[in-house]
Order: sequence, then C-alpha cells, then structure tokens
Amino acid sequence: MVNPDPSAESSDGSPTQPETPEQTRHAAGTGDNPAGPGHKTLDEKLADLPIPLHNPAIVEEQARRASDIQLRIADWITGFAGSMKFVYLHIALFTLWMLFIEKSPWPTLTLIVSLEAIFLSTFVMIGQNRQAAFQQAKADRDFTQQELELKTNTQLTREIDRLTTELHQRLMGDATR
Repeated sequence: MVNPDPSAESSDGSPTQPETPEQTRHAAGTGDNPAGPGHKTLDEKLADLPIPLHNPAIVEEQARRASDIQLRIADWITGFAGSMKFVYLHIALFTLWMLFIEKSPWPTLTLIVSLEAIFLSTFVMIGQNRQAAFQQAKADRDFTQQELELKTNTQLTREIDRLTTELHQRLMGDATR
C-alpha cells in the first residue's frame, strides 16, 4: 500500500491527496465495495481473467508448423542459415578450401557457393510465404474479432439508449398523458 504524501500538490496548488477518511480508504483500496459485501470489484474481476501468452493465430500457426516435418526442416535450415554460426562455419570452410583443397581461381568452390545460394534463396522464399500466410490468418482473425466487438458495442449502445429512454419516461412521466 502506498502512503499518501501530505506535501503532494497538483499544478494549480490544490492538494492531490484524499481529504476525508472515506476518500483515503477508497484511494487506498480498503474502502467498502459499492456492490456490497461478498461482491468482487471490477479490478478483482479483471485480475481473475486468464491472459493468453500469444494471439490464438500464433498458437495455431506454431502447432501447424510443428506437425509438418517439411516445415520443421525448413524452419531449422532458415534458422541456422540466419545465424552467426552459419557465417563462422562458411568462413572456416572457405578458408580451408582455398588454402588446402583447390588453388585459384576456385571453380569448384564457385559452383558450390552458387548452388548453396540457390537453395538458401528458396528457403528464404518458403519462409516469406509462410510469414505472409500467417499474417493473413492473423489479420482475418483480428478483423472477425473487431467486427464482433463492434456488433456487441452497437447492441449495448442501443440497449443503453432504450433503457435511458424508458427511465426518462418513468421519471418525467409520459408526455402523451
């Protein structure tokens, strides 16, 4: 619990701390619950909600990639090819090749490097295609969720309007009488 700072003031010089004991209890979170005893406050209800670690589209994509052996192999190759281990390995292999296996101008090494570039570019394109498909799936899911929220908010707004109109009519009396 944070203790109030009696010297705290807002920009206009007025005190920022609660002035009454009830305000102090409420600010500290120890006051009575307006919903009554035995009811959870909104903060308590929100704290009880499960917080997902990842977007459901991410979980689905990870499960799909884990279930396909070809995608797992492609993931491993692109992960390795995009690492510093890959760079160090190639520096060592190229150095050994140029010093001990083939003398200049290294025609076999050139062929090997060209073939490797072809395959690596293919794996990069596979990764880009998977990423594009994943982004599309995530965008579709986000769109669906946003549309559902919009529909729910529209229904709630209409219900609030209806209830406000009904309450106004009850309090002010029917204007048609």
